[in-house]
Amino acid sequence: MRDDVDRILLEQARYYEDRAPEYEDVWYRRGAYDLGPEGNRRWCEETAALEAVVDGLDASGVVLELACGTGIFTRRLAPKASRLIAIDAAEPALAINRERFGSTGVEHVHADLFHWEPPEDVRFDLIFFSFLISHIPPSRFRGFWDRLAHWLAPQGHVFFCDDAPGVEMRRSNPGRDALDGPAFAHTRQLNDGREYTIVKVLHEPDELTASLAELGWQADVRRSGEEFYYGLATRAPDGDV
Repeated sequence: MRDDVDRILLEQARYYEDRAPEYEDVWYRRGAYDLGPEGNRRWCEETAALEAVVDGLDASGVVLELACGTGIFTRRLAPKASRLIAIDAAEPALAINRERFGSTGVEHVHADLFHWEPPEDVRFDLIFFSFLISHIPPSRFRGFWDRLAHWLAPQGHVFFCDDAPGVEMRRSNPGRDALDGPAFAHTRQLNDGREYTIVKVLHEPDELTASLAELGWQADVRRSGEEFYYGLATRAPDGDV
């Protein structure tokens, strides 16, 4: 199983590297991802609602954005943060982010988030990641959250958002479960037809809240509607770090 996880994570990294030029087509419903007038209207209502939640976050301190991508949410965090470190494993996506926000003082880091460690003297008031938690293999879920616990400043928060269960059935260009692979393996296709196997785990908010509680986190996880869920998590008072 470990070999499967490592192999799929490498292929997932290649997918996001190659997808960088078309990554935002999904968010803005362009080209193959156009849902038609009614579908686009509903989609834009939900993205606006999610963006409003992000805008309401206290991001005034030291902020870490994991899997920052091309900057869909970096643009909402950068104006407020006293310091923002933005990390991504896909250099082509990070390059777009760097071109857009490098002059604003955002510190861009090209790194594998499963191995990266922050500077020893830095702890974060807010750790933010969007559409990342569904790409974490189940075998690495605990380790991922344990690492976040070490990185948080006292009273720090973790914010996350991702696709809600059932989302693949509603998309104009859905992926599919990978053949002869682990349950979390999912096949995605780029506009040019190239296919990749990635990790895709769609969490139910209640189940995710319970899983995080078992790991020593207090989380408030909500759905924005049909498309997304989002959550804010803090360490439980007696959480082990």
